[in-house]
Amino acid sequence: QLQLVESGGGLVQPGGSLRLSCAVSEFTLEYYYIGWFRQPPGKEREGVSCISTNGGNTNYADSVKGRFTISRDNAKNLVYLQMNSLKPEDTAVYYCAAAGFPGPIRDMLAADAYDYWGQGTQVTVSS
Repeated sequence: QLQLVESGGGLVQPGGSLRLSCAVSEFTLEYYYIGWFRQPPGKEREGVSCISTNGGNTNYADSVKGRFTISRDNAKNLVYLQMNSLKPEDTAVYYCAAAGFPGPIRDMLAADAYDYWGQGTQVTVSS
């Protein structure tokens, strides 16, 4: 069973930055699309960003475009989400997920496209 563990969350002031990491228990990470999702308090889980198997294609939700950057290091089995210019509305539990049989990248911000999920890491943006 593929396992994913998120880290790097915490409390940050508006305008600040955080880098989330997703460690994947798989030596062939390049076989999987990876997505980042978030669930704000009292709201449904939403897609934030995703990245193709070799990192060549990425997609972002409009709400984070230009502020967040997804990247991956397949050799280290790590995927990152660099979050800059953070806003209070970015406050959420952030999850990484893996898809072994993805569709087009335009469809890969949907949670039901993914097979494996981490437990999440809390990001709080507040003064």
